[in-house]
Amino acid sequence: MARGVGFSGRESPARVFSPQYRWWVVLMLWGMCFFNYADRQAVFSVFPLLQREFHLGLIELGLLGSAFAWIYGLGAPLAGLIVDRIRRKSAILTGLHLWSAICIATGFSRTFRQLLLLRAAEGLGETIYYPAATSMIGDYHSRGTRSRALGILVTGVYAGTVAGGYFAGLIGQAHGWRWSFIVFGSSGILLGLALQKFLREPARGLGAGSWTNVAAPGSTQAALPVSQTLRLILGSKRALLLMGAFVCANFVAVVLLSWMPSFLFERFHLDLAAAGLSATIFAQLGSLLGALGGGWWADVLIKSTPRGRLIVQIIGVLGGAPFVALCGNSFSLGLVALWLFCWGFFKGLYDANIFASAFDVVAPEARGSVAGMMNCVGWLGGGGVAPVVIGMLAQRFGLGTAIGAASGIYLLAAVLLLICMAGTSRSSDLSPTAHGEKA
Repeated sequence: MARGVGFSGRESPARVFSPQYRWWVVLMLWGMCFFNYADRQAVFSVFPLLQREFHLGLIELGLLGSAFAWIYGLGAPLAGLIVDRIRRKSAILTGLHLWSAICIATGFSRTFRQLLLLRAAEGLGETIYYPAATSMIGDYHSRGTRSRALGILVTGVYAGTVAGGYFAGLIGQAHGWRWSFIVFGSSGILLGLALQKFLREPARGLGAGSWTNVAAPGSTQAALPVSQTLRLILGSKRALLLMGAFVCANFVAVVLLSWMPSFLFERFHLDLAAAGLSATIFAQLGSLLGALGGGWWADVLIKSTPRGRLIVQIIGVLGGAPFVALCGNSFSLGLVALWLFCWGFFKGLYDANIFASAFDVVAPEARGSVAGMMNCVGWLGGGGVAPVVIGMLAQRFGLGTAIGAASGIYLLAAVLLLICMAGTSRSSDLSPTAHGEKA
């Protein structure tokens, strides 16, 4: 007999879960998202320690950021296709344990080559999480709550980034950089073990209608052929435009997240912990408010116009652009903190709707795949390029000027989103009943 679950983790004869459980799912995935980003952010706060121990230049430090992004991006399309064909619970928990183990191993690196290889391998471990998590939330939440749910999930990105930035610096200056990776990796493994019995797999396409059923344990569901999945995504002009905008937005985000700790360390002579905290907490607090507000706002707008999520995203990138320029060209620590907060707020408006917008233009059976492809182009074209490009520009023009110049990339994102919005029907393409979904 098919079984279901409440948050207690106990199996019940009925194949149902409580209405509140879909929000508990978001909370559980939030915790995993926290460690996903804390682990990847930790390295940036200990750049000065790594530079001293391994005698690294700015380009080599940039490679540590880019190596993760390259492997993360290259593995994302395959990860998305896998997510659409296996139980997402298994994918999420396996990925969590894998990247946490690699994070621990990073702390035992003895050469720059080992550090670089393990940093790249962590990207491979983390690449399956976001396609699986967003796909699962897409099934637990209909179009009327999807931006809010994904907006809450993305706050785990901000909290994890702050924690990774601050605690890695704090642990690093007190006990050495190696313990930063050991502590974060061990904590992720413990979380995965704790949540094993609580997370449940939803049936595919639940967000299209009733969300009261979970997939029967051990059940399998038919997936679209790979060729059809690819045609659905690559044949959609709007999906391609959304990917292009994500490349631009991710480029800017990675610039600030990877180089701001070093910028504050050099320009304002902060210690590692203070630089790591200041580089992340103001931007991430702003992003948290922006994501929660942007998710709510988009869910309201989508009820009256299919362009609702795009409107919020365009405001996000246009509003954030001037503050990126101000961040790199300010000589007051207080003003940099203010500009980071303002940039973060507008970034949050955009972030809350990244995958919700994509799910509006693809069928539920391809949600994992489109999330994987977006991560691929976003991290290869954005994150994989940004740290090295800024490192090269910084050697010639200075780090502050290089960071400020990234603001122009946001303007390109806005153009792509405007084109996407122009190609979106006012009433039909993304109506509340698209793909059979209810608002």
